[in-house]
Amino acid sequence: MFDYKAAFETAVEQVKGEGRYRVFADLKRVRGQFPLAKRRREDGTEQDVVVWCSNDYLGMGQHPAVLEAMQVEIDQVGAGAGGTRNISGTTRSAVDLEAELASWHQKEAALLFTSGYVANEAALSTLQKILPGLITFSDSLNHASMIAGIRHGGGERHIFAHNDLEHLEALLKAAPADAPKLIAFESVYSMDGDIADLAGTIALAKKYNALTYLDEVHAVGLYGQTGAGVAERDGVLADIDIIECTLGKAIGVMGGYIAADSVIVDAIRSWASGFIFTTSLPPALTAGALASVRHLKAHPELREAHQERAAALKARFAAAGIPVMDSVSHIVPVHVGNPVHCKMISDMLLEQHGVYVQPINYPTVPKGTERLRFTPSPNHTDAMMDDLVKAMDALWTHCNVVRRPAAA
Repeated sequence: MFDYKAAFETAVEQVKGEGRYRVFADLKRVRGQFPLAKRRREDGTEQDVVVWCSNDYLGMGQHPAVLEAMQVEIDQVGAGAGGTRNISGTTRSAVDLEAELASWHQKEAALLFTSGYVANEAALSTLQKILPGLITFSDSLNHASMIAGIRHGGGERHIFAHNDLEHLEALLKAAPADAPKLIAFESVYSMDGDIADLAGTIALAKKYNALTYLDEVHAVGLYGQTGAGVAERDGVLADIDIIECTLGKAIGVMGGYIAADSVIVDAIRSWASGFIFTTSLPPALTAGALASVRHLKAHPELREAHQERAAALKARFAAAGIPVMDSVSHIVPVHVGNPVHCKMISDMLLEQHGVYVQPINYPTVPKGTERLRFTPSPNHTDAMMDDLVKAMDALWTHCNVVRRPAAA
């Protein structure tokens, strides 16, 4: 008889043995006080913590305009969407949100999905159904959702070295000239914090007659004059064929979407199983996201403050000899290089110092590059940063983790 339970136990023990078993912190965010939260310990007691790793980059999940819009929507139309859009119809706020998102990215149309993961998986797999023989060229550090969508489509695919346009061009040149092609890449890569060369990638796409598919989930709301992303910042929005984003990070709610020419969006809407057979986002979420987007478009000072806070934390870490990794974005990764040490430091920061930052281990990052990933927001004060750096400095000594020479 096959021992099913033993197989599952072995799978869990393997993860634990590699030092990458994940334990979720029981956190309750405090309304209006982001990044503060209450952690419930196993014994039932509470601990005050400062959250340092949220992807709610601007604290919009706590913004009064967002909360009010969600509450009004619940009062007016109730909780659920009632099913798929094909069966239950479309919530008014969803229609308005798609129009707002399309305008934001200077596209003809947008399409909502239940998450950024689903948007990538559905769109990238569906494009291979719509375009027979499509060859996809994917950056080696693309998100798991992009990889899943490309694989699910079943078409020919090639992986180019991260941000290596010479390698990408070599692969494009070797492909049949008359075959449909798609270049899939991200703007901000969330684990290293580097940014793609959008203009260079677009130039290659035009040269080899390829479509461009850009994931801006870690950039939307944060870059560009109105927050439409790195493509807006770099002045290349019109040259990107399909943009994919999330509503769950800087926008502060939940969901994902694509924006493109109306015929592209209509084709994906008509073919994508991940859209057709999935219950729609609840109206409160679409109303909240709509309020958030409209606020972000009108307040560039939030983006300026966000960049200043990220730069300030990088400088503080460097001055203390903490091995902050090079990053040209708002992501502040600190190298540890060992999964056991990484989790140990994370646990001690939380238990002893009230600092919540999750360890980033394999398979999210390659083995040997384990790190702590900090995401300071405009709400993180100088005092919070001073406390964090003091705690990190003490633990780096206590755990005997390799430092960098302190900045002069």
